[in-house]
Amino acid sequence: MTETADLTATAALAAIRAGRLSAADLMEACLDRIAAREGTIRAFAWLDPAQARRAAAAAGQGPLAGIPIGVKDVIDTADLPSQYGSPAWAGHRPRGDAACVAAARGAGAVVIGKTVTTEFATRHPGPTANPANPRHTPGGSSSGSAAGVAAGFFPLAFGTQTAGSIIRPAAYCGAVGFKPSYGTLHRAGMKVMSESLDTIGVMARSVADCALAMAAMTGSDFGAPEAKAPRAPRLALVMGPSADQAAPETLALMDRVAEACRRAGATVTPLTLPEVFAAAYAAHPTVMNAESAEALGWELAQARALITPVLQERMDWGRAQGAAALAEGRAAFAAARAAFPDAIQGFDAVLTPAAPGEAPEGLGWTGDPAFNTLWTLLHGPCVTVPAGAGPRGLPLGVQVAGRIGDDAAVLAWGEWVRAALG
Repeated sequence: MTETADLTATAALAAIRAGRLSAADLMEACLDRIAAREGTIRAFAWLDPAQARRAAAAAGQGPLAGIPIGVKDVIDTADLPSQYGSPAWAGHRPRGDAACVAAARGAGAVVIGKTVTTEFATRHPGPTANPANPRHTPGGSSSGSAAGVAAGFFPLAFGTQTAGSIIRPAAYCGAVGFKPSYGTLHRAGMKVMSESLDTIGVMARSVADCALAMAAMTGSDFGAPEAKAPRAPRLALVMGPSADQAAPETLALMDRVAEACRRAGATVTPLTLPEVFAAAYAAHPTVMNAESAEALGWELAQARALITPVLQERMDWGRAQGAAALAEGRAAFAAARAAFPDAIQGFDAVLTPAAPGEAPEGLGWTGDPAFNTLWTLLHGPCVTVPAGAGPRGLPLGVQVAGRIGDDAAVLAWGEWVRAALG
């Protein structure tokens, strides 16, 4: 029998509606799990159990009524500090919730705490460890959100992605991560770094949970991923411009996933993308760092000593690229986005790695976003689903990506792929 703390949001919500579970009991189960494992996992930037209990006791109605949600600490909360992973913002208390947090609360969700992020959701890692093996990173920058979902601390969490900060940590921790189409969740109240890239998304224990949360917060239809598909998909197998960075376990994984999908009736066709996509991929560091340097203008001028040396170096590099290089990078992004629908014409979605391999050992590096940056800059939806384990027993994930606006379809095909893996 599944322990209460390990229930999916969908299952917990059904139990609450049926009267078999209360929001208070669900919160208590999560807090018990946190008490048992947080000393090792360290997923929280801020946790006040008494406040979480009060919020659960007062949980209202709505499509997420009583469901605990972790909030990445680059997203503002009115009742908890928002410190952005930086001592420059230590103790900062916003007056209001970010738009996405307000939407979650409006749908009945209960904020359980703030989750660890890397510094400004960029470089320097926080203290969070991977629940599957605490000697390994959980990935980043949404470190605490991915680890907390996987460890049973909360069934839902917010993440943000500029390069690979939702998909990669979800894959490393064995969770489901969903980055919706750019702009789907409003960024008001988020510490935005890269204007062209930053996207708010969700992490959960099932694809259906991601669809549930997104629909509840936006009022839009994200489908019913658990429903039987009317047919098998036509999938483009894309390794992309970072293909040479795939570890042996990822190469074997993609072969295994492709074969499982074919056995289940899908067509899976290897596809090499045109050069315009490699050019956009190459421009990602320039755009991300130049825009982030703009975003951190105050911190670099007034609190530089509180920024880690590695981030200072990246921001100085970004500033040095100049306005022309930034404009060229943005133009490369736009060209790739314009070319993408034709590039995958005839396919329902793209099947691609979620990460180079298993989570790296050590907590000093959150891993390489090489297999995520292209899909982030294309602004379309992408989802990663658990896909077994690697040679060291750590989780692996596989990513399904699609066209801008195809969010419901990408979730549905992601669930189809998950089911095909058995």
